Amino acid sequence: MDLSNVFLLPAPAGKAAVALAAALLLAGCAVGPDYRTPEVAVPAAWDSADEATPTGAPLLERWWRRLGDPRLDALIEEAVAGNLDVATAKARIREARASYRQAGGVLYPAVDGTTSATRRRSGSDTGGSEISSQFQAGFDASWELDLFGGNGRQVEAAGYGMEAAEQELRATLLTLVGDVASSYVEARGLQARIAYARQTAASQRETEALTRVRFEAGAAAEADVANATGQANNTEANIPSLEAAYASAVHRLGVLTGRPPAALKDRLAAAVAIPAPALPLPTGVPADLLRTRPDVRLAERQLAQATAEIGAAEAARYPNLSLTGSLSTSAASVGDLAESTSISWVFGPTLSLPIFNAGQLAAAVEVAEAQRDQSYLAFRAAVLTALEDVENAIVALTQERLRHESLAAAVAAYRRAAFLARTLYQTGATGFLEVLDAERSLYAAEDALIQSRIAITTNYIALNKALGGGWDGAIDSSQPEIIDVNTGPHFVSSS
Repeated sequence: MDLSNVFLLPAPAGKAAVALAAALLLAGCAVGPDYRTPEVAVPAAWDSADEATPTGAPLLERWWRRLGDPRLDALIEEAVAGNLDVATAKARIREARASYRQAGGVLYPAVDGTTSATRRRSGSDTGGSEISSQFQAGFDASWELDLFGGNGRQVEAAGYGMEAAEQELRATLLTLVGDVASSYVEARGLQARIAYARQTAASQRETEALTRVRFEAGAAAEADVANATGQANNTEANIPSLEAAYASAVHRLGVLTGRPPAALKDRLAAAVAIPAPALPLPTGVPADLLRTRPDVRLAERQLAQATAEIGAAEAARYPNLSLTGSLSTSAASVGDLAESTSISWVFGPTLSLPIFNAGQLAAAVEVAEAQRDQSYLAFRAAVLTALEDVENAIVALTQERLRHESLAAAVAAYRRAAFLARTLYQTGATGFLEVLDAERSLYAAEDALIQSRIAITTNYIALNKALGGGWDGAIDSSQPEIIDVNTGPHFVSSS
């Protein structure tokens, strides 16, 4: 059937239209694999969860607020607004969005306009000269028909890349929230350890003074005085190390909020209680991680991007069809540019076909396929790592709570033993070594109990991070960090 007769077009024009229609139909064609989210086998329940662990969905929304410390809440909000890693992730989102728009532009025709004006003087045989003018204007247009979907695959890959950048921001925020909370708890815990060390050292100095009085009265040996002095000095020697660790935690918080290291020193100087979580914490089921963990979702989007890039590489092995055309006019005066005799045009398709390239295009497909496989393995590794993180966090939190119970009982026993030893020593019913041993054991147990409180809260933070709890509020990534001015045509400044 001759379609040129159906459309009542001249034969040459009709054949061109048929070819164009066929090309447009082929434009919906795509080569390469179509992406499908891979299925990943995960356990039905957490192996480390005990009967006391709630099985409901994890409460991840603003989970840090359940620590009951408004100072921590404020620091996290400030960190989200000022952290430099978050700002960098926002910039990557802007880059990915621009790349997506850039890739999409290839699907549309490109049109360029040109214009020129020349004035020429030429000599003649008679010795005179002739002055003439020439004006030209025109348009050049080109459109690459995406016959086998190579450009479409590039747009698809760029879209997946944009989504991956968004998940990278979420992963950065998750890490940031956890780091701020952990550093804050560490700082408050170190304040408690410093306060207890000073309190213990003061008590030991009192014991030293009592022992010295007894020695001067002939009721104690000089060795008892030396032991009392040495024990007080040993306890005081722990304080500088704790102060240094506290300063490091405060400095880390300053940097995490986008400020100089010592910016929060005065703000955190007043000691408050170590934040204590509300337990037990619901952990949901392992399959939830595929939805809640941004690093897993990031790896999955990167896999989708790598899959689309296979199609782009494959399409390069097929013919490429472009439509090009130009419209131009040339005249000796501007008024004559619109005259039909001055106008000329050119239009036609260009077909390019890869014939011999020594296997480069086929190798490019193999490269893309290997990169896709790497992304797939990275996705599987991300899932396994997420499962491991949760299992480890559940075990750590459960066991630390048991340890805390034992330490609390030990502290109560050592406190009673220290009281009895000190009372008996004052009445002369026992020696100083019993007092020394009891006080040393009490200090070690009390300090360990404080560290256990820190560990419980830190493990609670780690479990929320492992479950995918991060910043779930809105994030504006549209504003650049640097606002350029005077970007149009201008003279370059020498400064």
